[in-house]
Amino acid sequence: MSEQINVQERLTSVEDRLERLESLLTSINEKLEQTPQNSVAESESTEKFQEWVTDYVSMRLQQLVPETCDHPAEAAVLDGPFLDNTNVPCTEEVVHRVKRIPIPFVREMVVQRVAENARSAQVERVDIEFFEKAATF
Repeated sequence: MSEQINVQERLTSVEDRLERLESLLTSINEKLEQTPQNSVAESESTEKFQEWVTDYVSMRLQQLVPETCDHPAEAAVLDGPFLDNTNVPCTEEVVHRVKRIPIPFVREMVVQRVAENARSAQVERVDIEFFEKAATF
């Protein structure tokens, strides 16, 4: 009989603990579901601050590295894709082929070599045939 009483007490104790745990989990869930409501003024001030930071960073970058912020005059005249970090126009196939080169420094070397060959050959637009010839080392 005492064993049954002991088991019953343990069972009651476990049930009490489970009820407390369930109530704690419920309160945590309710707190997580509550989302803070931002006022219109707060969102507008946040947007203004983000805009100011963007303008400031843009201005500082242009002051620090002006040659990368200005676009070459030829780039505005010609349309279509260009070889990475150059003003040499190319076809979409060439852009796709360049992106398939997995190692970044090798990709940069290939692009520079093709760009130099295109400038020396005075090619208006690099196509896949010229790319394959110029990219070989």
